[in-house]
Amino acid sequence: MARIRVLVVDDHRIFAESLAAALAAEPDVDVSAAGSGPAALRALERAAAEGRGYDVLLVDAELGALAAGGAHAVPVHRQEETGVVDGISLVAGVSSGRPAVRSVVLAEKDDPRAAARALQAGASGWVAKDCSLQRLLAVIRGVLRDETHLPPALLTGVLRELTAARKHRTESERLVESLTPREREVLRCMVAGLGRKAVAERLFLSPHTVRTHMQNVLGKLGVHSTLAAVALARRAGVGPAERPLGDVVERGGQLAQ
Repeated sequence: MARIRVLVVDDHRIFAESLAAALAAEPDVDVSAAGSGPAALRALERAAAEGRGYDVLLVDAELGALAAGGAHAVPVHRQEETGVVDGISLVAGVSSGRPAVRSVVLAEKDDPRAAARALQAGASGWVAKDCSLQRLLAVIRGVLRDETHLPPALLTGVLRELTAARKHRTESERLVESLTPREREVLRCMVAGLGRKAVAERLFLSPHTVRTHMQNVLGKLGVHSTLAAVALARRAGVGPAERPLGDVVERGGQLAQ
């Protein structure tokens, strides 16, 4: 009998251990639990190195909220700094780095917007935490057959969110295309979190020129802050410029080496 290897990722210890114990009672399921995003990533790496990778990840939709003091998500560029990885970012990272692993998000409530974000990140399913064990097992086996599982009550809302996201992405792409090649370089540096001094050194420009480029970027994108420009750029699929060691990063409006 082929065994399914499952990793439960939830920072509510009692829930994680109870779910793992229930799944472990199934004859074809091997299960482990991780209490945080970083712990899950370490477990995935360890299992892959041992040649017995996981098949399915069951991820808490609110992962990281406890460690982040109630915040729903820690920005990707701060996860290493804080040691917190939110559920959607974990799904995205696993989907990108380990595409053979299927991710299913476990949620306490139906949330079309969060479910749409999970699917966009690469999740194969969204399941209520209070669903029956048999339902969860059906989803686990289903996603391994490349099925996508959503509660019927969420389907209309999720489709609406995905359609809106596609529209916003198209509009964002159009705005980014209006930038000059140099302005796009500056925008990629902004996405990477580089401060004005670092951008100037990277692009061999004066700080004054960089400031002008940044103002032009904000104006053409129709936003009023660097944060908003970065959010729009990410919607358009603009990736960050690679940041060498020693670059100046902008944090909370201040510059830090």
